[in-house]
Amino acid sequence: MNIATKRRDIARELARKYSTMTHEELDTLESILVPMKFAKNEMILKEGDICRNIYYVDHGLIRQFYYKNGKEVTEHLGEDHTIFMCIESLFKEQPTKLQVEAIEPTIIYALPKVQLEAVALHNVNIQILYRKILEESLIISQIHADLVRFETAQDRYRKMCKLNPQVVLRAPLVYVANYLQMTPETLSRVRAAVLYEDK
Repeated sequence: MNIATKRRDIARELARKYSTMTHEELDTLESILVPMKFAKNEMILKEGDICRNIYYVDHGLIRQFYYKNGKEVTEHLGEDHTIFMCIESLFKEQPTKLQVEAIEPTIIYALPKVQLEAVALHNVNIQILYRKILEESLIISQIHADLVRFETAQDRYRKMCKLNPQVVLRAPLVYVANYLQMTPETLSRVRAAVLYEDK
């Protein structure tokens, strides 16, 4: 499939997920999409970079993390057909403390914020798409915050299996454990208990 056809497909996918669009609006959205390709373990954003895009994962797996007291903390794991961004850096235009790494070979389509905002001024459905993407991003952050704040280890794992089954299957255990704020040993015990209970 050539790049123009693929970009059209991605524009349609985004429109289907977030907002209905006219042919003209689809053309406009397609025109600002930037394809990017990353190898396994390649960095997408490093600490100190300024995040200038909203990113849509076409296929692959990404990990968003930061360092706290010299240790990595996984904040987000994203799979095919999901959005990610470093929201504070994106809006403040300041260097990010977050890093993003491809943990599988990953194809991403970037929506540059400056261009997205420019076209959103003249296209109401692109404006809706932009707003819904931001809403979704905030909800995902809130779900994760509530998960680690209120849920038991078993419930955290169960909820993740329900919300992100592909991530649980594909991401290295150490990252899933880190995301759920438990040690890999605790996660192994939790998984064993959940499998035993579900038999």
